Amino acid sequence: MTTPVSVSRITASLLALGLAMPAAAGELTIYTALEEEELAAYTEAAQKALPDVELNVLRLSTGKLGARILAEADNPQADLIWGWAVTAMMDPRILEMMSSYEAAGVDVLPDRFRDPENRWFAPIGYMGAFCVNKPRLEEKGLPMPTSWADLAQEGFKNEVLMPDPNSSGTGYLHVNAVLQSMGAEAGWAQLEAVDPNMAQYTSSGSKPCKSARIGEYTVGISLAFTAMQSIQEGYPLAMVFPEGGVGYELEANGILSSTDNAGDAQKFLDWTMSDEAIALYGEYKALVTVPGVGQSEAAAAAGLPEDIGTVLADVDFDASAKSQVETKKEWRERFGR
Repeated sequence: MTTPVSVSRITASLLALGLAMPAAAGELTIYTALEEEELAAYTEAAQKALPDVELNVLRLSTGKLGARILAEADNPQADLIWGWAVTAMMDPRILEMMSSYEAAGVDVLPDRFRDPENRWFAPIGYMGAFCVNKPRLEEKGLPMPTSWADLAQEGFKNEVLMPDPNSSGTGYLHVNAVLQSMGAEAGWAQLEAVDPNMAQYTSSGSKPCKSARIGEYTVGISLAFTAMQSIQEGYPLAMVFPEGGVGYELEANGILSSTDNAGDAQKFLDWTMSDEAIALYGEYKALVTVPGVGQSEAAAAAGLPEDIGTVLADVDFDASAKSQVETKKEWRERFGR
């Protein structure tokens, strides 16, 4: 099992062995699916802003986090959820576990980025991208892929990695975008066409990009965040947004109604909408829903358009939440390995 880690003991993985225990007064147990690189920076800043509250942060992938929360439904171990896919948060079983709280500053968010009953709000999000290793692409004599259809070409055999949507929110956002933009029949047919070229389906959303950036594979179907970070660090990657629209997800925050530390949990959520937190979002995120946040240098250098609406798929999050169990089941039956 995994256990929360205090900010003072953050490690590279933010995970340790053991059993999660309910937080005591002046202490919060926080469940998150935020990427490790950004999570460390956010948590350090939050701990400095809230010195009297010990923050114990458990980071799991989207799917594994959802399974844990549901498994603990009769005996919740966390006080709040931070940066978790809104598609997962909108599961009726999860919403029943959430408390209503209007965080300070949340009123600046457009309505579509907050729950009408104030059970969650999403100041940030993440979007997908193809991470393409340019030297390996050239070595293989392959064209730069600009669409899912391109990835079905014979030359990409065993050259593509993608996250499993049953364990990764990144995997699900990609699958969902294909199905919603193309329609179910054509979408499943497109995924079927690419499947023979998949070297592996991973449990991590960032792993495909990290594997592509070091030349293990040519294409990693992954996250724009990881692509931008990799390009900034000097890896020979191209960040590609597939034609027809790239999938994206909102990252939601909320308080579990079972918490014994509602006051501290509310202070923490207030911090997530503070000027300090929003400034940090601008450094790390491709998608910030808070109005007026400019594009980061890393985003511009990697080729993210200033108007990201030009590359995003038209995602219906309510439909995504309602269909996710069925979609994941069908995906597993078609492609599970």
